[in-house]
Amino acid sequence: MAATGVLPFIRGVDLSGNDFKGGYFPEHVKSMTSLRWLKLNRTGLCYLPEELSSLQKLEHLSVSHNSLTTLHGELSGLPNLRAVVARANNLKNSGVPDDIFQLDDLSVLDLSYNQLTEIPRDLENSRNMLVLNLGHNSIGNIPNQLFINLTDLLYLDLSDNNLDSLPPQLRRLVHLQTLILNNNPLMHAQLRQLPAMVALQTLHLRNTQRTQNNMPTSLEGLTNLADVDLSCNDLTRVPECLYSLANLKRLHLSSNQISELSLCIDQWTKLETLNLSRNQLTSLPSAICKLSKLKKLYVNSNKIDFDGLPSGVGKLSNLVEFMAANNNLELVPEGLCRCGKLKKLVLNKNRLVTLPEAIHFLTDLEVLDVRENPNLVMPPKPVDRTAEWYNIDFSLQNQLRLAGASPATVAAAGGGNSPRDHMARKMRLRRRKDSAQDDQAKQVLKGMSDVAQEKNKSIEESGDLKSSDLKTKRWDKKLEKPPLDYSEFFLEDVGQIPGVTVWQIENFIPIQVDEAFHGKFYEADCYIVLKAFLDDNGSLNWEIYYWIGQEATLDKKAGSAIHAVNLRNYLGAECRTIREEMGDESEEFTAVFNNEISYIEGGTASGFYSVEDTQYPTRLYRVYGKKNIRLESVPLKASSLDPRFVFLVDTGLEIYIWRGGNATLASTTKARLFAEKINKNERKSKAEITTLMHNQEPPEFWEILGGQPEEIKKHVPDDFTPVRPKLYKVREWSIGCCAFLSKNHLFRCDLELVETKLFRAVAFQELTSRPLYWVPVEYEDDQEKDKEKEGDDEDKQPEEDFQCVVYFWQGREASNMGWLTFTFSLQKKFESLFPGKLEVVRMTQQQENLKFLSHFKRKFIIHKGKRKLKVDSVQPSLYHIRTNGSALCTRTIQIATDSSNLNSEFCFILKVPFESTDNQGIVYTWVGRAADPDEAKLAEDIMNNMFDDTYSKQVINEGEEPENFFWVGIGSQKPYDEDAEYMKYARLFRCSNEKGYFAISEKCSDFCQDDLADDDIMLLDNGKEVYMWVGTQTSQVEIKLSLKACQVYIQHMRSKDTEQPRKLRLVRKGNEPHCFTRCFHAWSAFKTAPA
Repeated sequence: MAATGVLPFIRGVDLSGNDFKGGYFPEHVKSMTSLRWLKLNRTGLCYLPEELSSLQKLEHLSVSHNSLTTLHGELSGLPNLRAVVARANNLKNSGVPDDIFQLDDLSVLDLSYNQLTEIPRDLENSRNMLVLNLGHNSIGNIPNQLFINLTDLLYLDLSDNNLDSLPPQLRRLVHLQTLILNNNPLMHAQLRQLPAMVALQTLHLRNTQRTQNNMPTSLEGLTNLADVDLSCNDLTRVPECLYSLANLKRLHLSSNQISELSLCIDQWTKLETLNLSRNQLTSLPSAICKLSKLKKLYVNSNKIDFDGLPSGVGKLSNLVEFMAANNNLELVPEGLCRCGKLKKLVLNKNRLVTLPEAIHFLTDLEVLDVRENPNLVMPPKPVDRTAEWYNIDFSLQNQLRLAGASPATVAAAGGGNSPRDHMARKMRLRRRKDSAQDDQAKQVLKGMSDVAQEKNKSIEESGDLKSSDLKTKRWDKKLEKPPLDYSEFFLEDVGQIPGVTVWQIENFIPIQVDEAFHGKFYEADCYIVLKAFLDDNGSLNWEIYYWIGQEATLDKKAGSAIHAVNLRNYLGAECRTIREEMGDESEEFTAVFNNEISYIEGGTASGFYSVEDTQYPTRLYRVYGKKNIRLESVPLKASSLDPRFVFLVDTGLEIYIWRGGNATLASTTKARLFAEKINKNERKSKAEITTLMHNQEPPEFWEILGGQPEEIKKHVPDDFTPVRPKLYKVREWSIGCCAFLSKNHLFRCDLELVETKLFRAVAFQELTSRPLYWVPVEYEDDQEKDKEKEGDDEDKQPEEDFQCVVYFWQGREASNMGWLTFTFSLQKKFESLFPGKLEVVRMTQQQENLKFLSHFKRKFIIHKGKRKLKVDSVQPSLYHIRTNGSALCTRTIQIATDSSNLNSEFCFILKVPFESTDNQGIVYTWVGRAADPDEAKLAEDIMNNMFDDTYSKQVINEGEEPENFFWVGIGSQKPYDEDAEYMKYARLFRCSNEKGYFAISEKCSDFCQDDLADDDIMLLDNGKEVYMWVGTQTSQVEIKLSLKACQVYIQHMRSKDTEQPRKLRLVRKGNEPHCFTRCFHAWSAFKTAPA
């Protein structure tokens, strides 16, 4: 770029995030002579680069988050410098030069988060200073002359220092708008300077030891003051000086000792936020109801009861958030439910007995928190012709009547509730009132429309329309977005609920990540992070980030950036997409995950086709023959050499021709011609051919042969005759080779890579989740077999009658390509082998029938991933043995290696591999404290069948686990479930209307995760809760009908089993809690649609 001559015209550069440690600052910066602003944040600088001296027009310099210990250098030589931001460094007072305060234009100075112990010397000479931030240092006092000249200050931050007093000259700051003094020991500071700061808008005195005695007596002159923070102090009541602030909008008085409020609070007519949490309040005055603009009211952790809340709280028509947690509330006033804009109501940790019925009419309510109220009974939802919905009566009485229950049972279920509905009466009265107002509104609208018609008519008659009367659209409003369909990448309700959603880029497509893995990023992957939140106005807003790992490939980087923009367009958001790189994340991004971000090595494969280098095996050939030479393969070692022959060493891209001391020149020449032919035909002329003479070999030649021998001896006999070559036809066992198939054995066919490979299933119990298998089984007819035994002896070859069943088993992660291959090719060969006796049964993982499982005798093992021959297996693996209902439904499935998956009522197998040849590792059979003895014996047998003698095997009981290698192999010791009572009650129901009518059907006890249909509603009962699981493609009709069905089921179970009352829980797909997932064997991520 320097050669193009563009550098002198650049006005701003952001070099943040680069590594300039050790003096690697780009020297071309000094050519940017017109530079106005320069950002060098997070670059590892230890000192200011000397190239800054050439930037004579520089106005703004930012060097935050570095390791600077001094600012000495060329700053004083920059005459136009206006702003210096050097926060979060290691600056001390000696590192701040005095001469920079002689600059006439210096107006912004930020030295916060450093190690200053006093105010920088000569700071008072900066007469044009507007913004001064010295917070988060160790400054002990402020000199009196500091504020004599700094009278133009607008922003002053001295928080988090050791100040115990303020200079009287502070009153000279008549233009100051923001004053922040948080976390300073200002016990003896009377703050008499405050009334003179007439322009003050924000005043923060958090944790400054404020009491009634050291507050100013009056603040009437501060007419612009709108934000006051006096939290974490020792105030026993609201200071009298605050009542005179007529324009106050935000007031924070939390964490004080306030016991009562004055009736004068009605003077805060513009107050929007009031925080009185963690005080000693027992009641709120009725005058608080006059704060008509109040939006947020917080009174958590006080002593307020029902009588302490004013009955007129409903007059707060703009109230959006009300928090009164950790109080003594037994009830809440009904007027609180008249706050129609209420979105968040927090009443947890109280003594609530019930809530007003009108709580159901708060249509905008998003958060209702009533946890830890043990005696709370929610009011019934007012009945409004619900029996006529969908022409179905969902009441318990009607359901019992349809089931044929006795009239007494039906009457008892009704409970004698009164049919009167007070809420319906109120709604009718409100509609009457609104109807009168609607008539007046219609008359006004009619008059306005008549006026508009007359005006349009006059314009048409005149035919003269001035262009100035037309309002043209803005240029960005004229742009039309192309009609793109983003539903293939993002769900319909994405970003509509406050929270965080993360996608991982895999094969150019964003895949949503489970909430448990939020904040855990793979170094070779890219992610999209969406944060949905409510802004100050209560409207939904978004922040979109795309995170790039340092080892990520180009396709993932591009995919994350493109889909981040697609997500923004899909949401209709106006924010920008923010790029975050690994190791250089912004504070806003880390705050999304509560500053808990971890990096994991590895990542998914690239979406591009990868070209792998050809691997060439190293071979050694002996050249023999006179007229026509031949090559014979010999062992690759130095002892194979003979001084009478020529040898050819082929390592792929390097071919050595070794000539023995007694070898002929003709053999050497012909061997080289042969090597050149190999290079041309097989190596594409990329190999290097080297001819070596005896005793002239380089070290790398002997390294290939395993070391240089002491002497090369003659060992090839004189009467040597080469082995006669034989040609074999090599092929794998095919379906056509019926001689290999036996009726008494099981076979499996791996269709992982589409081509068919047949294996004799010696240990056929072990299957993996990625490939597909077929298992042919023949069943002989017992009657025909008996007849053959009693038949004529002359019939020496009786024809057996049998039936051949082919079970096609498909793993959860396998695609449908194997099934298609089997259907169109292999099945035809089977039908030709067993005409008229073939039955094909297709099954998927954990949905096998009992007849198939009976062949495995409870030793059915499912591994994760693909079936491969001893590849990178150094990672520990954990297997869970579980029986669902019948003993035949026993499976051993590999799960995530985490100690939180253990359970005291089950048995587990843990394999901890070693990087050793003689001992491959150790295998533990972990027997829970409450596990079944028969299952423990089965687990030991499975361990012995799965692993050979190269593994050490050990059976351990719960509580006897060794630190090495059990807890080390499983990760670490974490809390886990100690009982499995849910196994006794677990039931799964499917609610669907796919047949044209709404129906509920129960799954068998051997249900699995794949039974959760994405377009239906599933009901799961675990004995304590009834979970209503909602898929992503469920219709609203199914949701409403299923909700009614849940209520009927809970009422029925309550009357049937009074000791186990159920609670209703709503679960959306992808947000399942642990109490839900543990009911399913080997829960994992939901599988995507197979390709």
